[in-house]
Amino acid sequence: MKVFLSIIAWVYTMVITIRHRLYDWGVFKSHTFDIPIICVGNITVGGTGKTPMVEYLISTLSSDYRIAVLSRGYGRRTKGYREVQTTDSYLDVGDEPLQMKLKSPDTVVVVSEDRVAGIERLRKEHPEVTLIVMDDGFQHRKIKAKVNIILIDSTRPVDDDKMLPLGRLRDLRSRLSAAHLFIVTKCSDEMTPLDKRLWRNKLRTVAYQKVYFSRIESRMIMPLFEFDDREEVNYGQQAILLSGIGNPRPFVREAEVRFNVVDKMLFGDHHHFTTADMRRLYEKLKHNPRAVIIMTEKDAVRLRRSKLPEPLMRAMYFMPIHIDFVEGPDTDLHGNIIAEIKYESKRGAKGK
Repeated sequence: MKVFLSIIAWVYTMVITIRHRLYDWGVFKSHTFDIPIICVGNITVGGTGKTPMVEYLISTLSSDYRIAVLSRGYGRRTKGYREVQTTDSYLDVGDEPLQMKLKSPDTVVVVSEDRVAGIERLRKEHPEVTLIVMDDGFQHRKIKAKVNIILIDSTRPVDDDKMLPLGRLRDLRSRLSAAHLFIVTKCSDEMTPLDKRLWRNKLRTVAYQKVYFSRIESRMIMPLFEFDDREEVNYGQQAILLSGIGNPRPFVREAEVRFNVVDKMLFGDHHHFTTADMRRLYEKLKHNPRAVIIMTEKDAVRLRRSKLPEPLMRAMYFMPIHIDFVEGPDTDLHGNIIAEIKYESKRGAKGK
Protein backbone atom coordinates (compact mmCIF):
# COMPACT_ATOMS: atom_id res chain seq x y z
CA MET A 1 0.00 0.00 0.00
CA LYS A 2 2.80 2.43 0.86
CA VAL A 3 4.43 1.84 -2.52
CA PHE A 4 1.10 2.58 -4.25
CA LEU A 5 0.63 5.78 -2.22
CA SER A 6 4.22 6.80 -2.99
CA ILE A 7 3.54 6.48 -6.73
CA ILE A 8 0.39 8.59 -6.42
CA ALA A 9 2.29 11.19 -4.37
CA TRP A 10 5.05 11.32 -7.02
CA VAL A 11 2.52 11.78 -9.83
CA TYR A 12 0.70 14.46 -7.81
CA THR A 13 3.98 16.27 -7.16
CA MET A 14 4.88 16.21 -10.85
CA VAL A 15 1.48 17.59 -11.86
CA ILE A 16 1.70 20.40 -9.29
CA THR A 17 5.30 21.19 -10.30
CA ILE A 18 4.47 21.39 -14.01
CA ARG A 19 1.42 23.53 -13.32
CA HIS A 20 3.50 26.04 -11.34
CA ARG A 21 6.12 26.12 -14.10
CA LEU A 22 3.43 26.96 -16.66
CA TYR A 23 2.34 29.90 -14.50
CA ASP A 24 5.96 30.98 -14.00
CA TRP A 25 6.58 30.88 -17.77
CA GLY A 26 3.39 32.80 -18.53
CA VAL A 27 1.67 29.92 -20.34
CA PHE A 28 -1.10 30.08 -17.75
CA LYS A 29 -2.26 33.58 -16.92
CA SER A 30 -2.43 35.06 -13.42
CA HIS A 31 -5.06 37.81 -13.25
CA THR A 32 -4.45 41.12 -11.50
CA PHE A 33 -7.07 43.64 -10.42
CA ASP A 34 -7.18 47.34 -9.63
CA ILE A 35 -8.25 46.58 -6.07
CA PRO A 36 -6.01 45.22 -3.28
CA ILE A 37 -6.50 41.51 -2.66
CA ILE A 38 -5.25 39.69 0.42
CA CYS A 39 -5.04 35.92 0.11
CA VAL A 40 -5.22 33.93 3.35
CA GLY A 41 -4.00 30.42 2.56
CA ASN A 42 -1.82 27.47 3.42
CA ILE A 43 -0.03 24.59 1.68
CA THR A 44 -1.60 21.78 3.68
CA VAL A 45 -5.00 20.12 4.02
CA GLY A 46 -6.84 20.35 7.32
CA GLY A 47 -7.49 23.24 9.63
CA THR A 48 -4.75 25.82 10.11
CA GLY A 49 -7.07 28.58 11.33
CA LYS A 50 -7.91 30.44 8.09
CA THR A 51 -11.42 31.41 9.18
CA PRO A 52 -10.33 33.04 12.49
CA MET A 53 -7.60 34.85 10.54
CA VAL A 54 -10.08 36.22 7.99
CA GLU A 55 -12.34 37.32 10.85
CA TYR A 56 -9.34 39.04 12.46
CA LEU A 57 -8.60 40.92 9.21
CA ILE A 58 -12.22 42.03 8.96
CA SER A 59 -12.15 43.41 12.51
CA THR A 60 -8.77 45.14 12.26
CA LEU A 61 -8.83 46.51 8.71
CA SER A 62 -12.44 47.72 8.59
CA SER A 63 -11.37 51.16 9.80
CA ASP A 64 -9.06 51.50 6.79
CA TYR A 65 -10.99 49.73 4.01
CA ARG A 66 -14.45 48.65 2.92
CA ILE A 67 -13.85 44.90 3.02
CA ALA A 68 -15.42 42.04 1.09
CA VAL A 69 -14.63 38.35 1.55
CA LEU A 70 -14.42 35.92 -1.36
CA SER A 71 -14.58 32.19 -0.66
CA ARG A 72 -15.08 29.06 -2.71
CA GLY A 73 -17.81 27.93 -0.33
CA TYR A 74 -16.49 24.42 0.13
CA GLY A 75 -19.13 21.70 0.54
CA ARG A 76 -22.12 23.75 -0.64
CA ARG A 77 -24.77 22.21 -2.86
CA THR A 78 -25.02 25.29 -5.10
CA LYS A 79 -22.77 26.39 -7.96
CA GLY A 80 -21.58 29.71 -9.28
CA TYR A 81 -21.56 33.17 -7.72
CA ARG A 82 -23.70 33.82 -4.67
CA GLU A 83 -23.73 36.57 -2.08
CA VAL A 84 -24.06 35.21 1.44
CA GLN A 85 -26.95 36.40 3.60
CA THR A 86 -27.43 35.84 7.32
CA THR A 87 -30.64 33.96 6.51
CA ASP A 88 -28.88 31.44 4.24
CA SER A 89 -28.43 27.77 4.94
CA TYR A 90 -24.84 26.53 5.18
CA LEU A 91 -25.80 23.94 2.57
CA ASP A 92 -26.18 26.73 0.02
CA VAL A 93 -23.15 28.87 0.86
CA GLY A 94 -20.79 26.74 2.96
CA ASP A 95 -20.31 26.72 6.73
CA GLU A 96 -17.25 28.98 6.91
CA PRO A 97 -18.61 31.83 4.71
CA LEU A 98 -21.88 31.74 6.65
CA GLN A 99 -19.99 31.88 9.95
CA MET A 100 -18.11 34.98 8.74
CA LYS A 101 -21.34 36.64 7.65
CA LEU A 102 -23.10 35.89 10.92
CA LYS A 103 -20.20 37.39 12.88
CA SER A 104 -19.81 40.41 10.57
CA PRO A 105 -23.24 41.02 8.99
CA ASP A 106 -22.21 44.38 7.49
CA THR A 107 -19.34 42.77 5.54
CA VAL A 108 -19.96 41.61 1.98
CA VAL A 109 -19.26 37.86 1.77
CA VAL A 110 -19.53 36.07 -1.57
CA VAL A 111 -18.86 32.51 -2.72
CA SER A 112 -17.67 31.54 -6.18
CA GLU A 113 -15.62 28.55 -7.30
CA ASP A 114 -14.39 30.68 -10.21
CA ARG A 115 -12.40 33.28 -8.29
CA VAL A 116 -11.72 35.51 -11.32
CA ALA A 117 -15.38 35.70 -12.32
CA GLY A 118 -16.29 36.14 -8.66
CA ILE A 119 -14.07 39.20 -8.25
CA GLU A 120 -15.29 40.72 -11.53
CA ARG A 121 -18.93 40.42 -10.47
CA LEU A 122 -18.17 41.57 -6.93
CA ARG A 123 -16.53 44.71 -8.32
CA LYS A 124 -19.60 45.47 -10.44
CA GLU A 125 -22.18 44.86 -7.73
CA HIS A 126 -20.23 46.44 -4.86
CA PRO A 127 -18.14 49.35 -6.18
CA GLU A 128 -17.88 50.66 -2.62
CA VAL A 129 -15.54 47.77 -1.67
CA THR A 130 -11.89 48.84 -1.46
CA LEU A 131 -10.26 45.59 -0.26
CA ILE A 132 -10.97 41.91 -0.96
CA VAL A 133 -9.89 39.18 1.43
CA MET A 134 -9.71 35.87 -0.42
CA ASP A 135 -10.23 32.87 1.83
CA ASP A 136 -7.90 30.17 0.49
CA GLY A 137 -6.78 30.09 -3.16
CA PHE A 138 -3.03 30.45 -2.61
CA GLN A 139 -2.21 27.28 -4.55
CA HIS A 140 -4.49 28.02 -7.53
CA ARG A 141 -2.55 31.06 -8.84
CA LYS A 142 -5.31 32.28 -11.15
CA ILE A 143 -5.35 35.46 -9.10
CA LYS A 144 -2.22 37.38 -8.17
CA ALA A 145 -2.92 38.76 -4.72
CA LYS A 146 -1.27 41.93 -3.46
CA VAL A 147 -0.49 40.21 -0.14
CA ASN A 148 -0.19 36.48 0.58
CA ILE A 149 -0.67 35.57 4.22
CA ILE A 150 0.29 31.93 4.74
CA LEU A 151 -0.79 30.04 7.84
CA ILE A 152 1.31 27.23 9.30
CA ASP A 153 -0.09 25.00 12.05
CA SER A 154 2.54 24.86 14.82
CA THR A 155 1.35 21.37 15.78
CA ARG A 156 1.89 20.12 12.21
CA PRO A 157 5.19 21.50 10.80
CA VAL A 158 5.58 21.31 7.03
CA ASP A 159 9.34 20.73 6.84
CA ASP A 160 9.07 16.98 7.48
CA ASP A 161 5.67 16.53 5.85
CA LYS A 162 5.00 14.71 2.57
CA MET A 163 2.80 15.41 -0.41
CA LEU A 164 -0.69 13.95 -0.62
CA PRO A 165 -1.69 11.19 -0.12
CA LEU A 166 1.39 10.19 1.92
CA GLY A 167 1.23 13.38 3.96
CA ARG A 168 -0.80 16.56 4.29
CA LEU A 169 0.99 18.81 1.77
CA ARG A 170 -1.23 19.93 -1.09
CA ASP A 171 1.37 22.28 -2.53
CA LEU A 172 5.15 22.43 -2.87
CA ARG A 173 7.19 23.66 0.09
CA SER A 174 9.06 25.90 -2.35
CA ARG A 175 5.85 27.92 -2.80
CA LEU A 176 6.41 29.38 0.67
CA SER A 177 8.77 31.83 -1.02
CA ALA A 178 5.67 33.59 -2.43
CA ALA A 179 4.42 34.48 1.05
CA HIS A 180 4.58 38.05 2.29
CA LEU A 181 3.58 37.22 5.86
CA PHE A 182 3.59 33.96 7.80
CA ILE A 183 1.29 33.29 10.71
CA VAL A 184 2.32 30.32 12.85
CA THR A 185 -1.00 29.32 14.39
CA LYS A 186 -2.13 27.36 17.45
CA CYS A 187 1.06 28.12 19.37
CA SER A 188 1.31 26.68 22.86
CA ASP A 189 2.02 28.70 25.99
CA GLU A 190 5.29 26.78 26.29
CA MET A 191 6.71 28.18 23.01
CA THR A 192 10.08 29.76 23.83
CA PRO A 193 11.99 32.60 22.09
CA LEU A 194 14.33 29.92 20.71
CA ASP A 195 11.35 28.04 19.23
CA LYS A 196 10.22 31.25 17.52
CA ARG A 197 13.69 31.90 16.16
CA LEU A 198 13.82 28.37 14.72
CA TRP A 199 10.41 28.83 13.10
CA ARG A 200 11.51 32.14 11.63
CA ASN A 201 14.70 30.64 10.21
CA LYS A 202 12.77 27.73 8.68
CA LEU A 203 10.10 29.85 7.03
CA ARG A 204 11.85 32.99 5.81
CA THR A 205 13.45 32.49 2.40
CA VAL A 206 13.10 36.11 1.24
CA ALA A 207 14.32 39.12 3.23
CA TYR A 208 10.98 40.96 3.29
CA GLN A 209 9.00 38.05 4.77
CA LYS A 210 7.76 38.48 8.33
CA VAL A 211 6.71 35.78 10.77
CA TYR A 212 4.02 36.18 13.42
CA PHE A 213 2.88 33.77 16.11
CA SER A 214 -0.69 33.30 17.24
CA ARG A 215 -2.88 31.16 19.40
CA ILE A 216 -6.58 30.47 19.37
CA GLU A 217 -8.27 31.97 22.41
CA SER A 218 -11.53 30.39 23.48
CA ARG A 219 -14.24 32.43 25.14
CA MET A 220 -17.11 31.51 27.43
CA ILE A 221 -19.29 28.85 25.84
CA MET A 222 -22.59 30.07 24.41
CA PRO A 223 -25.93 28.25 24.09
CA LEU A 224 -26.79 27.19 20.56
CA PHE A 225 -30.52 27.48 21.27
CA GLU A 226 -32.14 29.99 23.59
CA PHE A 227 -34.21 28.84 26.59
CA ASP A 228 -35.26 31.26 29.32
CA ASP A 229 -34.98 28.65 32.07
CA ARG A 230 -31.62 27.21 31.01
CA GLU A 231 -29.42 26.03 33.90
CA GLU A 232 -26.05 27.66 34.45
CA VAL A 233 -23.02 25.77 33.12
CA ASN A 234 -20.02 25.43 35.44
CA TYR A 235 -16.44 24.59 34.66
CA GLY A 236 -15.66 21.00 35.58
CA GLN A 237 -19.13 19.90 34.52
CA GLN A 238 -19.50 16.74 32.44
CA ALA A 239 -19.29 17.38 28.71
CA ILE A 240 -19.73 15.52 25.45
CA LEU A 241 -17.68 16.93 22.58
CA LEU A 242 -19.06 17.18 19.05
CA SER A 243 -16.85 18.28 16.17
CA GLY A 244 -16.54 18.16 12.40
CA ILE A 245 -13.50 20.35 11.68
CA GLY A 246 -10.09 19.85 10.05
CA ASN A 247 -7.97 19.71 13.20
CA PRO A 248 -10.03 19.19 16.38
CA ARG A 249 -7.05 18.72 18.70
CA PRO A 250 -6.86 22.33 20.01
CA PHE A 251 -10.64 22.35 20.57
CA VAL A 252 -10.48 19.01 22.42
CA ARG A 253 -7.49 20.14 24.46
CA GLU A 254 -9.21 23.36 25.55
CA ALA A 255 -12.46 21.56 26.39
CA GLU A 256 -10.62 18.97 28.47
CA VAL A 257 -9.02 21.76 30.50
CA ARG A 258 -12.37 23.38 31.28
CA PHE A 259 -14.71 20.40 31.56
CA ASN A 260 -14.92 16.76 32.55
CA VAL A 261 -15.11 15.27 29.07
CA VAL A 262 -17.00 11.97 29.30
CA ASP A 263 -17.47 11.26 25.57
CA LYS A 264 -16.62 12.53 22.08
CA MET A 265 -18.03 12.42 18.58
CA LEU A 266 -15.35 13.64 16.18
CA PHE A 267 -15.90 13.74 12.40
CA GLY A 268 -13.97 14.98 9.37
CA ASP A 269 -13.91 18.58 8.17
CA HIS A 270 -17.22 20.09 6.96
CA HIS A 271 -19.12 17.02 8.16
CA HIS A 272 -22.85 17.14 7.43
CA PHE A 273 -24.54 15.99 10.63
CA THR A 274 -27.15 13.34 9.87
CA THR A 275 -30.24 12.18 11.70
CA ALA A 276 -28.30 9.05 12.68
CA ASP A 277 -25.55 11.25 14.17
CA MET A 278 -28.11 13.11 16.27
CA ARG A 279 -29.72 9.87 17.45
CA ARG A 280 -26.33 8.60 18.53
CA LEU A 281 -25.59 11.90 20.28
CA TYR A 282 -28.95 11.76 22.06
CA GLU A 283 -28.17 8.27 23.34
CA LYS A 284 -24.88 9.51 24.74
CA LEU A 285 -26.73 12.35 26.47
CA LYS A 286 -29.22 9.87 27.99
CA HIS A 287 -26.27 8.00 29.52
CA ASN A 288 -24.87 11.30 30.84
CA PRO A 289 -27.99 13.40 31.57
CA ARG A 290 -26.06 16.10 33.48
CA ALA A 291 -23.61 16.64 30.62
CA VAL A 292 -23.50 19.56 28.22
CA ILE A 293 -22.73 19.10 24.53
CA ILE A 294 -19.92 21.38 23.39
CA MET A 295 -19.01 22.07 19.75
CA THR A 296 -17.04 24.59 17.72
CA GLU A 297 -18.50 27.68 16.08
CA LYS A 298 -18.33 26.04 12.67
CA ASP A 299 -20.30 23.06 13.94
CA ALA A 300 -22.86 25.42 15.46
CA VAL A 301 -23.42 27.05 12.06
CA ARG A 302 -24.37 23.65 10.65
CA LEU A 303 -26.75 22.79 13.47
CA ARG A 304 -28.36 26.15 14.27
CA ARG A 305 -31.58 25.40 12.34
CA SER A 306 -31.91 21.74 13.27
CA LYS A 307 -35.16 20.38 14.70
CA LEU A 308 -34.04 18.21 17.60
CA PRO A 309 -35.49 16.81 20.82
CA GLU A 310 -35.70 19.56 23.43
CA PRO A 311 -33.30 17.87 25.92
CA LEU A 312 -30.70 17.72 23.16
CA MET A 313 -31.21 21.35 22.20
CA ARG A 314 -31.00 22.46 25.82
CA ALA A 315 -27.67 20.69 26.23
CA MET A 316 -25.99 22.20 23.14
CA TYR A 317 -23.33 24.90 23.49
CA PHE A 318 -20.58 26.19 21.22
CA MET A 319 -17.17 27.61 22.03
CA PRO A 320 -16.49 31.00 20.36
CA ILE A 321 -12.87 31.62 19.46
CA HIS A 322 -10.70 34.48 18.29
CA ILE A 323 -7.09 34.75 17.18
CA ASP A 324 -4.61 36.25 19.62
CA PHE A 325 -1.06 37.20 18.64
CA VAL A 326 1.83 36.43 20.94
CA GLU A 327 5.09 38.30 21.21
CA GLY A 328 7.59 37.44 18.50
CA PRO A 329 10.45 38.92 16.46
CA ASP A 330 8.01 40.83 14.23
CA THR A 331 5.43 43.29 15.52
CA ASP A 332 2.62 45.54 14.23
CA LEU A 333 0.84 43.09 11.94
CA HIS A 334 -1.87 45.64 11.11
CA GLY A 335 0.69 48.26 10.03
CA ASN A 336 2.72 45.77 8.03
CA ILE A 337 -0.31 44.48 6.13
CA ILE A 338 -1.24 48.03 5.11
CA ALA A 339 2.39 48.74 4.18
CA GLU A 340 2.52 45.60 2.01
CA ILE A 341 -0.72 46.58 0.27
CA LYS A 342 0.59 50.08 -0.50
CA TYR A 343 4.01 48.82 -1.62
CA GLU A 344 2.61 46.12 -3.92
CA SER A 345 0.03 48.55 -5.32
CA LYS A 346 2.75 51.09 -6.18
CA ARG A 347 4.94 48.39 -7.71
CA GLY A 348 2.00 47.14 -9.78
CA ALA A 349 1.24 50.67 -11.00
CA LYS A 350 4.87 51.14 -12.14
CA GLY A 351 4.77 47.82 -13.99
CA LYS A 352 1.83 48.88 -16.19
